[in-house]
Amino acid sequence: MAGMEIQLRRRDRRGVTRYKPLAEINVTPFVDVMLVLLIVFMVAAPLLQVGVPVDLPDARAPALPEDTTPLTVTIDQNGAIFIEETAIGLEELVPRLAAIAETRNRTETRVYVRGDRRLAYGEVMRVMAAVHAAGFSKVALVADRP
Repeated sequence: MAGMEIQLRRRDRRGVTRYKPLAEINVTPFVDVMLVLLIVFMVAAPLLQVGVPVDLPDARAPALPEDTTPLTVTIDQNGAIFIEETAIGLEELVPRLAAIAETRNRTETRVYVRGDRRLAYGEVMRVMAAVHAAGFSKVALVADRP
């Protein structure tokens, strides 16, 4: 009786046995697969955070609307600078950002600067000045909501 179609025996008036198909869908395997997928996605979702982990400061400002995918520059607590997830030095920041602007054919791309809250204000401003010197005019600071 494996499969989705079960046949029932039935005799007609002449005594001939006929088989009538009975179509039933077994929902149990479907529910099992869905529960497994739910668990997989629940475990994988926290692992999908992008970027270098930093302790961002709190801010009460509303989030900015996003038109395109922004470029992220991160400064960790030790002062190391990252473009997306690639570590670079401060002297390499302007040429790399200029090259990115050329490949994207525009400097209107929004650049998010993520700085650790334990950093000195001057470190963050030095990176923001380098981003602006590379030709990007839309520079924003990233903060956590309290």
